[in-house]
Amino acid sequence: MITFGVSTWLWTSPFSTDTIKLFPKIKSMGYDAVEIPVEYPEMIDGAKVNEALEEHGLAPIICAAFGPTRDLTHDDPAVHQNCFDYIEQCFALCNQWGASFVAGPMYSAVGKARMIPEEQRKMEWNRAVENLLKVCQMAQESGLQIALESLNRFESDLVNTAADLNRLVDDINHPAAKILLDGFHLSIEEPDLKKAFTSVGDRLIHVQVSENYRGTPGTGQFRWDDLKEGLKEINYQGCVSIESFTPESKELAGAVCIWRNLAESQDTFASEGLAFLKQLLI
Repeated sequence: MITFGVSTWLWTSPFSTDTIKLFPKIKSMGYDAVEIPVEYPEMIDGAKVNEALEEHGLAPIICAAFGPTRDLTHDDPAVHQNCFDYIEQCFALCNQWGASFVAGPMYSAVGKARMIPEEQRKMEWNRAVENLLKVCQMAQESGLQIALESLNRFESDLVNTAADLNRLVDDINHPAAKILLDGFHLSIEEPDLKKAFTSVGDRLIHVQVSENYRGTPGTGQFRWDDLKEGLKEINYQGCVSIESFTPESKELAGAVCIWRNLAESQDTFASEGLAFLKQLLI
């Protein structure tokens, strides 16, 4: 059975304990799950968030955020350690909240898109594989998995396609290494959307969606029938979650280049997007 979630990034950033005030609204709209982006673990009271999740009957999905100080391909091992420490905090929240994985593009810093020599790219790839194997071992010790996400070419020069993700998971070669596919990034990078889903198969444990322009599902040019057919072919039974952003959160909006409102309101975005997804996938 497919379930439906929404990221709190649609309304605000960064997530803090106070963000739980969104949970009643998210539940009343008909969502099953809430994506919690853990940008700053120190801003989150895990116990209070857990109480709110249980009170409103929302399943948590933990998404990690990776900037320049959390880069597993960095030349400085101290940056790797900072990233390991951060991911360990995300794992702890997973266990506290009953989540089963941490999702995100944790192989490198988001926005690291450069023209570099192939030798350097190969070195960074191998560094990512080596460090992600350590992350998978950490995850396994906590009874968890990781969901690795591809990003479009403007946000990463390392992992852009489903094929890249399959290669990365093959090279890591650990059972905790799984895959997240985000329709926004796929709409930029994949020539065959359905094949992107079928190619990853049962490695897929989470799906994020928005329109091709990051707007409300069903209002743009995204090929929703291909998504539907791809998920059906692999018998996907996880969560399909809306991820987009608000221009009101200036730092995050600047990072993802959202300079205008993408819907009449963020609440309209969430409610109409969910109605479209339920009509499509149920």
